[in-house]
Amino acid sequence: MKKRAFLLALALCLSALAGCQREPVETTVFAMDTVMNLTLYGGWDREKTKETRDWMTQRLTDCDELFSAAEGNGDIARVNQGAGQPVEVKDPTAELLSQALELCEVTGGALDVTACPAVTAWGFTREEHQVPSPAELEELARRIDYTAVELEGNTVTLPEGMELDLGGVAKGYVGDRLADTARADGISSALLDLGQSTIVAVGTKPGGRPWRIGVVDPARPGAYFAVVELQDMAMGTSGGYQRYFEQDGVTYWHILDPDTAAPARSGLSSVTVVAPSALTCDGLSTALFVMGLEEGTQFWRDHPELEFEAIFVTESGEIFRTAGLEGRFSLAEGYQDREVVVLE
Repeated sequence: MKKRAFLLALALCLSALAGCQREPVETTVFAMDTVMNLTLYGGWDREKTKETRDWMTQRLTDCDELFSAAEGNGDIARVNQGAGQPVEVKDPTAELLSQALELCEVTGGALDVTACPAVTAWGFTREEHQVPSPAELEELARRIDYTAVELEGNTVTLPEGMELDLGGVAKGYVGDRLADTARADGISSALLDLGQSTIVAVGTKPGGRPWRIGVVDPARPGAYFAVVELQDMAMGTSGGYQRYFEQDGVTYWHILDPDTAAPARSGLSSVTVVAPSALTCDGLSTALFVMGLEEGTQFWRDHPELEFEAIFVTESGEIFRTAGLEGRFSLAEGYQDREVVVLE
């Protein structure tokens, strides 16, 4: 009887612990110009999970300062103010810049981290919007060239008159690092919502089911037209609906074509990328938006090493997805009658 009672007590204890394990540790952070929500499900040690959360919060704050292109003492701001002189940066900045430049190269410049002057000229940095003249755009386009960035170890040299803006990949980079830390700290289930459609899923939901993430309908930004299931994957979306302004009946969005220094007119309204790396998701969603459907699809076929899948929505509302999302993609309620073209 004593043995049976002991086993019953042990079972109840383990059940209680399992219940505690399913209680998330959460926080909301404002960083990198957006609101981020971190949800962590730890092991038996809830205090350890809280320590991980606090470390993540501090990491976001530190990286926000390091990677900001605005005036300040961060690495990127100092590079932009370097007037063509070499600038020493910290390890995270050098690592992020190195990875970003690799993506710039593989996308043939569809992603370009030197577009900062053009973004500023359109007024997207301070939300003081204006349409540059054709002559201004021509001059701005000449100043966009990622190949002019020199990175030697931790030393960055940028030609005078050029500026870096890593905003298109910084959240993804930090998301990858936070996910690595979560796994190293024994957290097998977490959802890192880094704002502006950048999501990192660590493991599965408690209980083993995949995380289900909605994909925003660019025609109705308050609604989701599809759901993607994620397990140890990231997802990022770039769309004209995210930041834009209208003038004289024309809509201008923040995703610029490096060749023209003007909003990309590729026939797409949004691109969602799913990949193991959040940085890849962020960078490629922008690049594919610039490329357009046909070129973007061919890029997917030509680069299996990047391990990504994509969802394209055209300005006319057509939906295309790559074949690798089979079993992980479904239309949301109210959209089941929409046709989805599978890209092979």
